[in-house]
Amino acid sequence: MSTKTDKSNRVIIFDTTLRDGEQAPGCSMNLEEKIQVAQVLDEMGVDVIEAGFPIASNGDFQSVQEVSKRVKNAQVAGLARATRKDIDRAWEALQPAVNPRIHSFLSTSPLHMKYKLQMEPEAVHQAVADSISYARNLCDNVEWSPEDGTRTEHDFLCRCVETAIKAGASTINIPDTVGYTVPEEFHALIEMLMNRVPNIDKAIISVHCHNDLGLAVANSLAALKAGARQIECTINGIGERAGNCAMEEVVMALRTRSDAMPYESGVDTTQIMRASRLVSTVTGFSVQPNKAIVGANAFAHESGIHQDGMLKNAQTYEIMTPESVGLTRSNLVMGKHSGRHAFKAKLEELGFELAENEFQDAFVRFKDLADHKKDIYDEDIVALVDDAVVRTNDHIRFVSLQVVCGSTGPQTAELALTVEGESKVNKAEGNGPVDATFAAIRSIVPHEAKLQLYQVHAVTGGTDAQAQVTVRLEEDGKTVIGQGADHDTLVASARAYVNALNKLLVKREKGLPEAMTA
Repeated sequence: MSTKTDKSNRVIIFDTTLRDGEQAPGCSMNLEEKIQVAQVLDEMGVDVIEAGFPIASNGDFQSVQEVSKRVKNAQVAGLARATRKDIDRAWEALQPAVNPRIHSFLSTSPLHMKYKLQMEPEAVHQAVADSISYARNLCDNVEWSPEDGTRTEHDFLCRCVETAIKAGASTINIPDTVGYTVPEEFHALIEMLMNRVPNIDKAIISVHCHNDLGLAVANSLAALKAGARQIECTINGIGERAGNCAMEEVVMALRTRSDAMPYESGVDTTQIMRASRLVSTVTGFSVQPNKAIVGANAFAHESGIHQDGMLKNAQTYEIMTPESVGLTRSNLVMGKHSGRHAFKAKLEELGFELAENEFQDAFVRFKDLADHKKDIYDEDIVALVDDAVVRTNDHIRFVSLQVVCGSTGPQTAELALTVEGESKVNKAEGNGPVDATFAAIRSIVPHEAKLQLYQVHAVTGGTDAQAQVTVRLEEDGKTVIGQGADHDTLVASARAYVNALNKLLVKREKGLPEAMTA
């Protein structure tokens, strides 16, 4: 997609998948996964990558630091509350970045100031001035967000925005923190700021919309028409509660309806599916089939009338091509006789770029699947590659499983795992083969996590379809989601449970400081 456009119509895409996206309950990424996501975002042309909240934990600090080292083109942002301790920690983590940004925030709504901050408005206003001045002395690129901006009194909001710009903020982000606003109202709010804040021309106006009422994308696009030129968003719309503004929807809306919205982003839209699949895999958050742009049904047509129109002219029911978002029409049929080169070509066609160890694991799994399944569909390959990707650098690894089950009982599972490289085997009984399998895992890796969800679905049609299993575990208020795929449902179940345990190990190391949302 061309980025040669009038600067006044260029929309900055600020991706916060690694920060706000990861705050979604059950979502956790290890360091390598965050780096993978950041590199894909950088390659697809995202302008700003918010890599994390450095003060939150040593893990978050390290992830911001490592992303800063790897990202070549995008600005890298670190989040900080309005305190010197937070700002110093963010700036320290951002040192390796080619183009760093400190993103500071402070609540400004009456509700938040009274009950969360327990501060008077004058104290909040002074804290804005002090914190932004301090951040600006460290970094040339400072962004400020008035948390709960859409429920902030207009006079106070204008005053704080003016002060933040005067103190050195070059980007002012207006968050709809609780997803409360509607498009017309949000447009009016941004327009009001553009008209009333005297020095507003010295900053870029940004918006950060949550999706509690399903209006995050609509609100963000409405803000553009009022003068905003940065949109904060996440891949697949992941994030706290109902999630954030979905990056793929915003970008494709601007591309598809340039007649109504004459704005452009610098995002290479053909990499959208690659990014969506990666984020879905590493977070364990499946994309709903009817999700706009990246859902499995986004380009599927079942109605007879629709199919007839599609056969005559695709534009009758498709307002964008599958290829424009990186979804390819496959002509390469895979089977048991397909070799390494053919498999690598198929992966490239599907948008995957695997490290050598990941490729080896995926190829072995592919050959094993081909021995059990005659027809290998693209969906099968996506499932097994996704499964290979999430195993990278796992502390606990699945080795083998032997299950005895049936109507007479007892149901038993003999399981082999490696834990930190050490082989461990155990046999356990349970109330059914899945319960026995999970009991065997618990005996090898003792833990108190509770199983909240166990879900199985077939990757494709037919009795030989691969199973994809999702497991959700909860421990001390921390929730993680694990996924596993295999032609054997019980093996897929074991892989999913082990994947969730590995994510729980990551989650245990993280703590969230008080009042961290924005």
